Amino acid sequence: MRANPAFTARERAIIRRCRSPEAVQRFLNRLPYNNEPPPGRATLRSFRGVVATRTVHCMEAALTAATILEQHGYPPLILSFESIDELDHVLFVYQRRGLWGSIGRSRDPGLHGRKPVFKTARALALTYVEPYVDYSGRVTGYTVVDLRDLLGDYDWRLSEQNVWKAERVLLEAPHRPIVTSDVRIDRLRRKYVQFRKEHDGRKPLYYKDRHTWTPIPKGNW
Repeated sequence: MRANPAFTARERAIIRRCRSPEAVQRFLNRLPYNNEPPPGRATLRSFRGVVATRTVHCMEAALTAATILEQHGYPPLILSFESIDELDHVLFVYQRRGLWGSIGRSRDPGLHGRKPVFKTARALALTYVEPYVDYSGRVTGYTVVDLRDLLGDYDWRLSEQNVWKAERVLLEAPHRPIVTSDVRIDRLRRKYVQFRKEHDGRKPLYYKDRHTWTPIPKGNW
């Protein structure tokens, strides 16, 4: 681990404990999800803000994972999804022995992390297509970016303010299209709606590729 005097003792302790992507995912899973407003304002906190507030949403989780694992030699790579309903999703992604995996938090169980078993970033991204489908979601594109290239000296790691620039650069980054058939998406949406209707609003866990998922947070999905 690189010794960085900018980190507080509490932050360094978390970094020491979270030496692997799996450990970072477990750390994030234990934090309550940051549902933002209401009643408060929207946030986009850095790793420092997440440690201070002990709550996290998807983009905050990706930035936190990137900050922690950068200290263990992983580049700060972010995978961003675009959706037709403009409810985009963000993950930290990494490679181990040439295979891609991810770390994430979400209000939906299928949008958390994946094990490093995918030959390409695109193959990893495609595993999110089905669990992205809900009442309105549908993935239309993805991109993988290195935050060092997009943000330069901007303090997305330890700022005590909201780091909205990190979101803006992802929104502006060119995304590669993911094309899916209307027939497939309509079938998946009907299945989703029917499941929630029949199970008192619970969210489904019926996806066929669950063996590639990392453990998800405990909860009444």
